[in-house]
Amino acid sequence: MTVVPLLHVNGLSVKMPSARGPVSVVEGVDLKVDAGESLGLVGESGCGKTTTLLAVLRLLPVGSAISAGQIIFEGEDLRLVDEPGLRAIRGGRIGVIWQDPLAALDPVMRVGEQIAEAVRAHTRLDRRHAQARAKELMRLVELPDVDRTYRAYPHELSGGQRQRIVIATAIAAEPVLLLADEPTTALDVTVQDQVLTLLSRLRVELGLALLLITHDLAIISQTCNRVGVMYAGRIVETGQVAEVFAAPRHPYTAGLIAAAPSVDRPGERPAGIAGTPPAAVASQNCAFAPRCPRSDQMCANACPTLGEETHAVACHHPLTTVGQGSARRKAARSG
Repeated sequence: MTVVPLLHVNGLSVKMPSARGPVSVVEGVDLKVDAGESLGLVGESGCGKTTTLLAVLRLLPVGSAISAGQIIFEGEDLRLVDEPGLRAIRGGRIGVIWQDPLAALDPVMRVGEQIAEAVRAHTRLDRRHAQARAKELMRLVELPDVDRTYRAYPHELSGGQRQRIVIATAIAAEPVLLLADEPTTALDVTVQDQVLTLLSRLRVELGLALLLITHDLAIISQTCNRVGVMYAGRIVETGQVAEVFAAPRHPYTAGLIAAAPSVDRPGERPAGIAGTPPAAVASQNCAFAPRCPRSDQMCANACPTLGEETHAVACHHPLTTVGQGSARRKAARSG
């Protein structure tokens, strides 16, 4: 029996304006999120992660546009849904956790009322019942002294408490999918761990699917079942988190892992990836080739495609599983 993904992004491409005309910033992205699972999308800043999320929601900046692809959610292509239909889906069937909770919250509105407003926008509850539901959600996300916190303004709360308010608002209408864009940015390590543990618990208890955007491999490891590695607007590797992190096949993935400090590699210093990522998508060659120790003329002449395997890689010369540790270190040191 074929399992139909809850979310299936197929061949997504996005163009943004520039002084030289429209440029591709996301090209041919394919990703699937099944009901109840968590997928992490990881890569350097500017690789297209957040743009992909905004495209799924059809909230791209003015002047940017989806140039190709489908966004199938619950069997319906969101590219074909009108604006009233999208408003019902955003915050309804799809909850969103934004990167900066202080920017996401209305500074002159009490936080409890903001949650209650989200409840009323997507349910038929009256004001009194929406307030009760908001307090129930605040308890669910483990906020202290709910009656007092309900009346607080965003600036009166800590960063971790504000993010819990944003999470409560995101799940207010009982969505089936959560999109989280760098949800622990600017939080200290202890609070970050608490927020990620909360997200994992809510995903299991509420049966949510999660698409998590981050640049942090440790967050992916802690929170997600599968991972997609993104570079220069394309997904270059995807698979189960444990398998990809233990035996990365793309030199870029190996470089990311080698660049992250780890207690599992005592005495081994993190190694950066030489060079810098390109400003836009390279359509005729492998974008990682200038930084890759394994590149050759094939990489310069043809762009590799992502396979259909469970652990798939878009690389003409993928790493093998033999001698993986040394291959990771070599990929990170060379350029």
